[in-house]
Order: sequence, then structure tokens, then C-alpha cells
Amino acid sequence: MTSLRWHDLPSGTREPPKASDDDGEVDSAGLRVLSPAECLHLLTRAPIGRIVFTDRALPAVQPVNYLLVGQDIVIRTATGSKLAAATRNTVVAFEIDDFDPRTRTGWSVTAVGRARAVTEFEELQRLTALPLTSWAPGDRDHFIVMHAQQLTGRQIL
Repeated sequence: MTSLRWHDLPSGTREPPKASDDDGEVDSAGLRVLSPAECLHLLTRAPIGRIVFTDRALPAVQPVNYLLVGQDIVIRTATGSKLAAATRNTVVAFEIDDFDPRTRTGWSVTAVGRARAVTEFEELQRLTALPLTSWAPGDRDHFIVMHAQQLTGRQIL
């Protein structure tokens, strides 16, 4: 199991992917389209992301800290939370970004996939051992795993 966290990386590695002359695709808004590999790489660079889910038939967005394990986004939350209840075998989106207002540069990555509650003992043991602790207070013994099935990203040049 490959486990990557933003703060485990050497300092100075939070920069966006470098555009080169052969980095071709630009969307209709003039933003460089990031490859799925670049999107996965950037998902290791931020400590906080936003998960988008449905709460009482309405869209909801919640900031969460997370860990990327392979192509799985792992979130640790409270068992009775709205997030835990709303992400049981449902399609969700996850977004991270980084922008520099001074230079007007930045990037954004969105992952879409099915979220599931972790219930198997062996998987719970494995996830509990990961260096993922919630920034929010209280017990956080419920794990949500979202497999990133669609990855999209854009970079402002």
C-alpha cells in the first residue's frame, strides 16, 4: 500500500506541475488540462480537501483532511456524522486547489468516485495504522474510502 501525505514531502515540493512546450491541451478558457497522473500527484500536495456529497437531497460541501493511498482518498470522521451517513456507497466528488493571488497562477483537481464506509476488521486495522488524524476535535473512528474513478484538473498559467 502506497501512502502519500503532503507534509511527508521535502519542503518546496508543493509547486504545481511544470508546463513545457509539449504540454499540449488547453481548454476553451485557456487553462492547461492536467493529466490523470498529474492530478494524482497533486492530490498528495494539500493537507485539506473538500468532499461534495448529498445531504437531505441537497448538495453539501465539507472540508476534510485526508490521505491518498494509491488512487483511494481516505477520510477519517465521526461515526454519527452527516458525512459518514451521506457517503455510504454513494457517488461523491473531492476537490483540492492551490492559488497564488500575487502571480495569478494555480491549479485545481477534482476526483469523482464511489465512497464507502470501511467495515472489514483487517482494513480498519490497516487504515487506523496510517498517519491520518482528524484536525477536528472528538473521536474519529469511522473511515470513508473514495476510489478516484475520474480525475480532472486545470492549471492557470
